[in-house]
Amino acid sequence: MLDDFLVRAALAGVGVALVSALLGCFVLWRRMAYFGDATAHAALLGVAISLGFGISILVGVAVAALGMGLAITLLSGRRTGTDTLLGALAHSALAAGLLAVALIPGGARLDLEAYLFGDILAVSRADLGLIWGGVAVVCAALIWRWQALLVTVVSPDLARASGINPKRENMLLVFALALTVAVAIKVVGALLITAMLILPAAAARPLARTPEAMAVLAVVLAAAAALGGLRLSYQLDSPTGPSIVCTAAAFFALTALARPLLRRRQA
Repeated sequence: MLDDFLVRAALAGVGVALVSALLGCFVLWRRMAYFGDATAHAALLGVAISLGFGISILVGVAVAALGMGLAITLLSGRRTGTDTLLGALAHSALAAGLLAVALIPGGARLDLEAYLFGDILAVSRADLGLIWGGVAVVCAALIWRWQALLVTVVSPDLARASGINPKRENMLLVFALALTVAVAIKVVGALLITAMLILPAAAARPLARTPEAMAVLAVVLAAAAALGGLRLSYQLDSPTGPSIVCTAAAFFALTALARPLLRRRQA
C-alpha cells in the first residue's frame, strides 16, 4: 500500500495535521504565534547544518528550532521588547540559513523550494517513519502533561500553588514546537508551518466550549485540510503545501463568518 506516493503523502499530511493541531491550541492560548514563526524560520538554518555535517534533516532542523526556542526563552523579559526580539531573531535566522546553504559546496544549486514550501509528494517510507515517530513523541508529551499545561496557561501563579513548575511546562512546549517544526518541514515547509499551527486551532475555537473539544475539533479540521489540500493540489496541479494551508484558511474563514450566528444561538 505504501508504494503509492499519494497514500504516503496522505499519511504524512494527517500525521502533521494531528500534531500541529494539538500544539496549535497551546500556541493560541499562550499567544505564541510569533514565537512559533521565529522557531519555524530557524528551520532553514537547520537544513544548512544538516547539509554541512551530513546528518539527518530532521535532526538538524530540530536542533536549530530548539536552539531558537531556548534563545527566545532566555532573552525574553529583558530590555528588548518581545516583538522586537522575535522579529530580529526570526529574520536573522532565515537570512543566516539562506547564506549558509549558499556557502556549502553544492548548496547554491540546491532547490530550496522543497524546504520553504514543503514537498509532501516526495515523502518516502523512511520519512513517513520519522514523521510519525515525532508525532507520537509530541502527542504523548502533550497528553501526559495536558492538565499541567492548561493550568500554566490559565495562571502561572495558580500553577505554582498547585505544585507545577511553569518553567518546566514552558520548556516542554519549546521542545514540542521544535520537534513539530522538524517533522512538518517535509510536508508544508519552513514558511508555512506556523500557518498549520494557527489556522486549524483558530478555526476550531468558535465551535468549541471546552479546551478538549477545541483540541479534538482542531485535529479534525487539520486532517481535513491536509487531505483536502492534497486533493486540490492533485486536481489543479498546484503546490501541495500552499494548497493545504489555503484549505485550512478556508475553514478558518468559514468559522469566523459563522461566529455571529453561533453567538446568537448560544444567547
